[in-house]
Amino acid sequence: MLFRSPTALTVVGPRCCSRMVNQPIATGQVTVAAAPADVYRLVSDPTVMVRFAEEVYRVRWLDGARSAAVGVRFRGDNRNGLRRWWTICRITDADPGRRFAYEVRTPFWVPVARWQFDLSAVVDGCTVVESCWLRVPRWFGPVADLITGQSDRAGTNNANIAVTLCRLKAHLEETPVDIRG
Repeated sequence: MLFRSPTALTVVGPRCCSRMVNQPIATGQVTVAAAPADVYRLVSDPTVMVRFAEEVYRVRWLDGARSAAVGVRFRGDNRNGLRRWWTICRITDADPGRRFAYEVRTPFWVPVARWQFDLSAVVDGCTVVESCWLRVPRWFGPVADLITGQSDRAGTNNANIAVTLCRLKAHLEETPVDIRG
């Protein structure tokens, strides 16, 4: 089910396809009625987050891992229509209640992206900011476009972030959560 609410989500990233690595190509934020610790438990488990995502449809931990920690790897299987591809991800930040981030690469070691969730407590719960930095080398750009079927990666990721955050918010708010402590 797709959840969209213009009042619940703000997309703040650029809309053009940029190859810049110092700023995110796509960013969105949402405030949810849940504590940062509760939100972190979800966003730091890619096997759970796959339920809210638009492009990734299957995730599995690698190397015997069962939970998030810096250095842990997981595989993400992605799709766009009939196209299918997979990536290897390595967790770079795992700060409970604050930040979860990972780097994405191809199976043959070409860097693809960095995905990051930043969490901050607010009076009514938690603000979640999801961002994506493109790490694809220029020479691999046309190959990536062919594999994924997306030449506007910034636009695609902005749209996918909006969907993911709306679904995450709906999930977190369907059951009352105690946000005190």
